[in-house]
Amino acid sequence: MSPSHKRNNLFLVLSGIFVANALLAELIGVKIFSGEALLGLPGAQIPIGGERLDFNLTTGVIIWPIVFVTTDIINEYFGKEGVKKVSVLTVILILYAFLVISVVTGLPPAQFWLEVNSTDDMGRPFDINYAYNSVYRQGLGIILGSVAAFLISQFLDASVFHWLRRFTGSRKIWLRATGSTLVSQIIDSLVVLFVAFFVFGNWSMKQVLSVAAINYMYKFGVAILLTPLLYLAHYLIDGYLGHRQAEAQIEEAALESRD
Repeated sequence: MSPSHKRNNLFLVLSGIFVANALLAELIGVKIFSGEALLGLPGAQIPIGGERLDFNLTTGVIIWPIVFVTTDIINEYFGKEGVKKVSVLTVILILYAFLVISVVTGLPPAQFWLEVNSTDDMGRPFDINYAYNSVYRQGLGIILGSVAAFLISQFLDASVFHWLRRFTGSRKIWLRATGSTLVSQIIDSLVVLFVAFFVFGNWSMKQVLSVAAINYMYKFGVAILLTPLLYLAHYLIDGYLGHRQAEAQIEEAALESRD
């Protein structure tokens, strides 16, 4: 297999992983879960900005770390342009998915479907159409906030990653990967809440900043814990491309990413 063919295959696989997890995170993110309850612990009640907050997080954060890692790998081997291309494609597909959802949730339900699903397992009345629409539909503010936060944070991540590379060279991938993630996720955590719940909702700025701090604490910890996974991915890709080809690919990406 030629080097160019391997390169294209690699970008295709990484893009598929990136798009699938980003899109899935948007769809499942309507549920909020308790991090403490998951571990059988009482609420953390962390004092932030005059509030006492628990680790209540959107279910989307469960797989979002995969997007972190994939972003850094694409950054390393395909540069800023690679990250921008796959990020813009992802946003288009997310908007397309929400357009389809808005259409299908507006379709009139068949009467027999409502009757068959008129009760739950305990025999209690159940509105399947209401439940279906409630799960899949998201408010305009949440959609716009998540898309805006995603694009801004991804572009920032790509820039910070290669800015750090000017100082680290090909060494210390953990520093540029973790550093770029920590910087970009500050913006991501703030923008999505600001647009969704301050601009389109009724949250105060104090609430936005407090909840954003909890989200960022989680992302900060995950970014550190994922460092070994980043090195594992680097090792596997270098083995697939060949060490010499991988180094050439990384250097080309770094050169093309210079401002």
